Amino acid sequence: MHLGFPVAVQGRPGLRAYDSRSPQAPDGSGPHLSVSLTYLRDILRYLAQTHIRFYRLSSRLAPHLAFPRHPELTAQVDQCQAELAHTADLLRRDRVRFTIHAEASVILDSADATLTDTSLAHLRGLAGLLDRLGAGPEGVVVVHTGGVYGDKAAAQAQFCRNFTRLPPAVQARMALENDDDRFGLSDVLWIHRQTGVRLVFDRLHHLVFNPDGLDEFEALALALSTWPRGVRPKVHFASPRTAFNVLTAPEPGGPRRLLAAPRWTQHADYVNPFEFVDWLRRARAFGLPDFDIMLEARGRDLALLRLRADLEQFAPDVRGWIES
Repeated sequence: MHLGFPVAVQGRPGLRAYDSRSPQAPDGSGPHLSVSLTYLRDILRYLAQTHIRFYRLSSRLAPHLAFPRHPELTAQVDQCQAELAHTADLLRRDRVRFTIHAEASVILDSADATLTDTSLAHLRGLAGLLDRLGAGPEGVVVVHTGGVYGDKAAAQAQFCRNFTRLPPAVQARMALENDDDRFGLSDVLWIHRQTGVRLVFDRLHHLVFNPDGLDEFEALALALSTWPRGVRPKVHFASPRTAFNVLTAPEPGGPRRLLAAPRWTQHADYVNPFEFVDWLRRARAFGLPDFDIMLEARGRDLALLRLRADLEQFAPDVRGWIES
C-alpha cells in the first residue's frame, strides 16, 4: 500500500509542478512541455529522497492541454519525444505510481456539444500523456460526473453516451469519482455498470454525501471491485477541516478580521492520524484487498510525511502496511 499526494510540493520551496507561463506572455515567451518535464524530473528526485512512490501529476503538465485554444502548442509533444521517454524511464526506475485528475471544466454529462467535444479532446490528451510517460494500467485519469441539469438520471445517461465516444484505450484509462453534493457512490456505480469505468472511492465525499445510506465499507468494497484483477485500486482520503477560515472585511479604519466556520467538505491541512488508523484497521477487518491512498490534505507532501511519522509513533502495526 502506498500513500500519495497531489501536484504541488510544499516541503521543498522552488519546486514547480508545471510551466505556468501564459501563451500570451508580454515578452513573447510561452509555456513549453520541455519545461514542465524538467520540473517533473525535479519532483521525482524529491520523491526518491523522501521515499514517496505515489504522485498525482498536474493536468496542466502539457501546455496544449492547458491552453486548447492554442493548437500551435500541440507540436511540443512530438518535439519532446526523447524527454518524455527519459522521464518515463525515471518513473519506471523509481517505481512511482502516477495518476492525473482532470480539470473541473471537463464534463461528460452535459448536452452542450461544444463543452462535450472539448472535454473528450482533453481526456484523449491526458490519456495520451500517461501513455507517453509509460504508465501501466494503474495510471488513470480521474473525472467527476458533472452537473445534474435538473434531471440526474438523464445526466447519468448522457455521461454514458459520451463516455462511449472515447476510444477503448482512453476508456481504459478513465476512473470516475463520487462527489460531495450531486453523484454519490450509488450513482457512479450505476454508470460503472453501464460503461465499465472503474471507480475511485473518495472517503470524505462519501461521509458528506451519501443519500442512499450505504455503509462506508460496503461502499468502499463496491468501488474497489470495479478495478481490473491484478491492478491495485486507489482511493482518496482527507480529514475534514476544523480550523476557522479567516476573512477580512473593509472598514474605514482598516480591514476587520472575521472568523468563519469551516465547511465539512473542505480538506484539512493535515491528516488526523487517529481517524486514519481507525479507518484503515476497519477496512482491513472488512477483508478488503490492498489499495493505494491519495491523501488530499492541503499540506500535500508535508501531510504525508507527518502521517508516516505519526503512524510510527501511534500505530506501528498500521505503519507496517504502508510501503515507503
